[in-house]
Amino acid sequence: MDNEDKHASAERELTDENLRTERENTDRALSDTQQSVDEDADQIVRRARENADAILEVAREKADEQLAHPAPNVSTSDTVAEERAVEDQTLREERATADESLERERREDARALDLLLPLEREATDRTLLIERARSDDAVANRDDFLGMVCHDLRDLLNGIVLSSSMLAQRASESDEGKRTLEGTASIQRYAARMNRLIGDLIDVASIDAGKLTVVSAKADTASLVAEAAKVFQASAAAKSISLESDGAGPGLEAEFDHDRMLQVLANLVTNSIKFTPKGGAIRIFREHVDGGVRFCVSDTGPGIPEKMLEAVFERFSQVGKNDRRGLGLGLHISRCIVEAHGGKIWAESTLGEGSRFYFELPVIAG
Repeated sequence: MDNEDKHASAERELTDENLRTERENTDRALSDTQQSVDEDADQIVRRARENADAILEVAREKADEQLAHPAPNVSTSDTVAEERAVEDQTLREERATADESLERERREDARALDLLLPLEREATDRTLLIERARSDDAVANRDDFLGMVCHDLRDLLNGIVLSSSMLAQRASESDEGKRTLEGTASIQRYAARMNRLIGDLIDVASIDAGKLTVVSAKADTASLVAEAAKVFQASAAAKSISLESDGAGPGLEAEFDHDRMLQVLANLVTNSIKFTPKGGAIRIFREHVDGGVRFCVSDTGPGIPEKMLEAVFERFSQVGKNDRRGLGLGLHISRCIVEAHGGKIWAESTLGEGSRFYFELPVIAG
């Protein structure tokens, strides 16, 4: 089973489990409701019978009083006893008939409900399957469309970058030529940013579809940290930010996808450069922990409020409401990549002093 099938299966198992739980709750609620209705009906019958018995008792007391003081030449004691016996028997028969009728109605209602619920649930299941099929088609169409659009956009960007490179090569040593070089450099920076955004959108679509590709291999973490620091040294220097790393230190081997983990470090370092003020400092280091290796990217930026430390890893999340420096996808993608490696990622911060982003990967047993 591939990642897409596992992802879809997990979501659907959760949906099915929620549906089963909801149906069990519904069954219990229906049972409780039916029991409550039966109890109310029984209570009403009992009260009606108590009232009838009370009325009958009053009538008999009057009859007994008349028997105790009979009219002259009238003897009715035997007749009254016989009538009472007949009345009692009739009353018992009527009550038995009423009880039987009530019980029969309850059984018929319960049987009808037992027949109706499976039909309704079968219809619900059919509707759910249809909706799932439509959703699968929609997601597949979306992914195909996104893939084609991103491919075309990257082709156009490559054309823009190539053209700007050719212009830069043809630029003269004059002031106008220098301005041309500055313009082409800006074009290439913007194109690089657009290319990263396209890559993030593709990664998010892949994550949603369960198709995030991770090809792990045994590798040294020191070279990974050194490479990340080298890539962003110029960007940090442009903002007068010092960027240090322990990439030259002793190696710690782990099982990971080199390009994907470099992407994680790139997202974390880019984030730190974005928020660290001029003259600040960023440090990339790693250390051995029980059963793994821990990476850290620390900065001297403004810090992150405690309530946002978990939220920053959510899709499209921004620390500030009006922050427009990116789509807020980098940290979300980083978490998905780290978790795909069996690791974990989190953030710690002190307001006014900076932030520290950690992630851990399991270490290969020696």
